[in-house]
Amino acid sequence: MAPFLAYEDKGEAGSPALPLVLVHGHPFDRTMWRPQLAAFAPSRRVVAPDLRGYGASPVVPGVTPLSVFAEDVAALLDDLGVAEFVLAGLSMGGQIAMECYRLFPHRVRGLVLADTFPTAETEEGRRARNATADRLLREGMDGYADEVLYRMVAPYADAEVAAHVRRMMTGTGPEGAAAALRGRAERPDYHELLTRVAVPALVVVGADDEYTPVADAEAMHAALPDSVLRVIDGAAHLPNLERPDLFNEALEDFLARLD
Repeated sequence: MAPFLAYEDKGEAGSPALPLVLVHGHPFDRTMWRPQLAAFAPSRRVVAPDLRGYGASPVVPGVTPLSVFAEDVAALLDDLGVAEFVLAGLSMGGQIAMECYRLFPHRVRGLVLADTFPTAETEEGRRARNATADRLLREGMDGYADEVLYRMVAPYADAEVAAHVRRMMTGTGPEGAAAALRGRAERPDYHELLTRVAVPALVVVGADDEYTPVADAEAMHAALPDSVLRVIDGAAHLPNLERPDLFNEALEDFLARLD
């Protein structure tokens, strides 16, 4: 049976280096990891799925909890024969990575949490996410994308990067984005889980990130038993696209330690 998720699977499956699994954020797709696929596939296997509701993967309306996203990732990796791996997620993808660690910690050999945060949603936040979901279903993605573009990337970001980010957002189906927002509104708190993570972790954040500021990254770094914190200058919420040189350098250092 064909995998449920669309995905990139690059690099050598037989490489002695640990496979790297990349989980995108909302409302993006696997193309947000192009600089990392190009940088790391020559030396290791790299898998980057489109989450359900995003990119070329099926759209499932309603509510998509983080646990469903995590189970989808596990099922894909089962199909691809990837038993153990380094797991990296950005923003919502970081929360999915935390959920993956909660569900199958024995498979995760290293954890990369980029521009994300572990706390459960507040009551106000739940209302806001559900209201945004309603809006996307009513209006589509274009207006939302225009409003948040220069919070996703910094106002000074390269024009081609900003255009790529906007294309990902406007190419996302409103039903899938809304389902993810409703599921994320009900997410658990992962702070206590972070204190029990038994593998090395890398925490990365853009210095100018408004959604998940540096203070959030510092709090995760403090909670994790074995972690490194890297703050990426010249970037907002998507440092892997805005400053791929610095992001890849931080990730390369981390992977070298794990290998």
